Amino acid sequence: MDRRAYLGALGTGGTLALAGCVSGIFEDQPEDVILSPSDDQHAESSTLPYPAYGEPIPSFELPDPLRDAVIDTDQLDTTHLITTFFAACPAECGVLIRRLAEIQSMTNDNGLTDAVDYLVITFDPERDDADMLRENAQMHTVDLEAGNWYYLRPDDDEEASDIVEDKLGLEYERIDESERMDTYDFNHIVVTFLVNPEGVVERAYRGEALNREQVASDIETVVSNS
Repeated sequence: MDRRAYLGALGTGGTLALAGCVSGIFEDQPEDVILSPSDDQHAESSTLPYPAYGEPIPSFELPDPLRDAVIDTDQLDTTHLITTFFAACPAECGVLIRRLAEIQSMTNDNGLTDAVDYLVITFDPERDDADMLRENAQMHTVDLEAGNWYYLRPDDDEEASDIVEDKLGLEYERIDESERMDTYDFNHIVVTFLVNPEGVVERAYRGEALNREQVASDIETVVSNS
């Protein structure tokens, strides 16, 4: 599927429902995965514009301005979730971050703090400086003190596009005139990746309204069997 066509089908902050039946898509379980195929994925991973079940997540390296640290995904040996957002987003991104923060709380309470990392990448480095990201964490009750949540900020728009669009396959488009914001907005895809310690995608959850119990259960299964 052409990525621009995919983005155009979404509208601002939307998700695309894919028709079809999951039966028969995965005749053999891919190597290096722990979870069984999801009923929610209705197309072969290779046909999707972003990495999906059984595919390696592309590597990247980005700084976390709140920790004065750099995350290199090639060096991670944890189960991790990766998603993208922009902090000024008035709707879907707020839902996404709050759901992820609740999942973080659930997994931390279950003793998985050291086994799971949350990598949240902004594609709006122009506005999302350390103060903006810290405010976002406070607004959505992210536990920064736990040490397993990272706000990752590209240096500029070019690096943001290189990682979010070119590597992760998540297209976004800046909209200078927005009906819902006084400043510029983004039309973007919302996908959250669950990646095992081997760097292979176990799940690509579409949409901001993550099922907290299901995602937390998936995380625990991956951690317990890694």
